[in-house]
Amino acid sequence: GLIDQPDRRSSHSRPTPRAGGIGIWLTIAAAGLTGLASPALALSSFLAGALSLCDDLRPLSARLRLLVQLGLAGAALFFFWHDHPHQMLIWLVPAIFFVAGTANFFNFMDGINGIAGISGLISFALLAYFSSLSGAPLQTMWLCAALAAACLGFLPFNYPRARVFMGDVGSITLGFTFALMVVSLTENWTGFLCMASFLFPFYADTLSTLYIRWRAGEKLSQAHRRHLYQILANELDFPHWFISLCYGIVQFSFGIHMILVWRIGAHFQIASVGAAGLMFLVTTFVVRRKASCQGGHT
Repeated sequence: GLIDQPDRRSSHSRPTPRAGGIGIWLTIAAAGLTGLASPALALSSFLAGALSLCDDLRPLSARLRLLVQLGLAGAALFFFWHDHPHQMLIWLVPAIFFVAGTANFFNFMDGINGIAGISGLISFALLAYFSSLSGAPLQTMWLCAALAAACLGFLPFNYPRARVFMGDVGSITLGFTFALMVVSLTENWTGFLCMASFLFPFYADTLSTLYIRWRAGEKLSQAHRRHLYQILANELDFPHWFISLCYGIVQFSFGIHMILVWRIGAHFQIASVGAAGLMFLVTTFVVRRKASCQGGHT
């Protein structure tokens, strides 16, 4: 059950083992057992990964997966904020959807060689650096560094040529844990915006693609290959390694920029996100138009 058979929506052409991200999932378990991660974070992330491993073995319904992810996110956030009922009353529901949404966004973007591993490496490395600057507990920095190292250890098996895929067990675990750590480290809006921007290319690609598919009247839970990175790989024939590297360069550059403007003020951050979002929209419009002219479905 752990062999990914290519179909018309795939970006690969040969059967490939999946669930290679099980090492990343086990990193969370080890972090919980050694006290590097809080029990709430470790257990909820581990269970989200366990559900995803079951999905890798035998596909589960999207509704079931989402409901469980929302429940796990809610339970973890309740333990984070149980001493702050006013904060929990205001932010619990948006935070739950942020965590579950980020987990699924990360999964949606895991479609070509190296893109999820590179993004996981960069996002958790940036989160480790930010936590050291913000005065977070030292164990938080080491947890982020451990997850970045787990992604680095996975990459040789998936990049530049994939001998194994990360699978949902890896991508969901990374996205779920990243979002939980962002929420747990957030003290104000500037900090949240800075940390969330460490995953900017994934958010930009997924949100723009969801909007395009919604406008086209498509069923959003149905598998597809209309993300920008998929169009670059499938319709325009760019090599996977090149696309993943470009996404990583954009992600790292923008993350460092947001750290530099973090203490200047929220207006600089908002302007930066707006400018980056506009550049991404222009890029995706140009790429999709070019692919459409070549007869591709964008």
